[in-house]
Amino acid sequence: MEFHHKPVLFEETIASLDIQPDGNYIDGTAGGGGHSEAIARRLTSGRLLSIDQDPDAVAAVRQRLRAYPCVTVYHGEFSNMAQIAKACQMEPVNGVLLDIGVSSHQLDTPERGFSYHYEAPRDMRMSQEGISAYDLVNELSWQELAQIISRYGEDKNAKRIAMGIVKARENGPIETTTQLAEIIKASVPAAVRREQGHPARKTFQALRIAVNQELDHLTKALEAAFSLLAPGGRLAVITFHSLEDRIVKQTMQSWCKGCTCPPDFPVCVCGNKPKASLLYKKGLAPSEAELEENPRSRSARLRVCIKL
Repeated sequence: MEFHHKPVLFEETIASLDIQPDGNYIDGTAGGGGHSEAIARRLTSGRLLSIDQDPDAVAAVRQRLRAYPCVTVYHGEFSNMAQIAKACQMEPVNGVLLDIGVSSHQLDTPERGFSYHYEAPRDMRMSQEGISAYDLVNELSWQELAQIISRYGEDKNAKRIAMGIVKARENGPIETTTQLAEIIKASVPAAVRREQGHPARKTFQALRIAVNQELDHLTKALEAAFSLLAPGGRLAVITFHSLEDRIVKQTMQSWCKGCTCPPDFPVCVCGNKPKASLLYKKGLAPSEAELEENPRSRSARLRVCIKL
């Protein structure tokens, strides 16, 4: 099975991991296997554990990396990374990579229901299991939908959109992605419809995050990844929107924080010391050349910390 995914900030990410030939590494979001293969190529006696919750991705990565005996491909959720690594006898590790968000394959495969550009059933489940976007849109109250759209989509028109969805489904279930997109478009003010970009973008993002519980899994995955790192090990995380980036930024900053005594204390009495240092103070954004080649990379940011 072909699982196409164009990694963003690819060279910068691989370089940031400072891969040692005899080191152990985890790719917590294997996707199409691009990052995993780049890591595997640099290993001699080292090992790589590639994890993904999408069964399509797992099948594709196993096929792509079949020539690398150093690689173990595992079907699972990256928030369970610590348990998976233990089961695979992969602890501690020298580096962990997390490429957060939806893959190009998921966006460009209509039947997965991630994109409003294609007529398809509204699914959005990365794991292809559990509650789907169809269930949320057709079963939640307008108040619950508005909360999801506001929190995860940061859309100021969340209430209008939610009420528009509930009103539309009085005529029957909302079945497809394009049907939902048109309902959203009709629900927002005319001025919003004239703005650049489709008015459904934020709602689709919000539903995807809610369906996959992405932010909760990200928080757990960050803690799991850091707990697995050996001293000097690196955690590299690529995010694609402000909600993800804020979690990564604040979590890494908390690890880098040392003394928590009040500023007027003459000496430190808390004894707290930094657990990590940042490789890039403000993170890395895609270059102009990459933005021109891959417009989807525009919102991406790479943050890397080193365990002390």
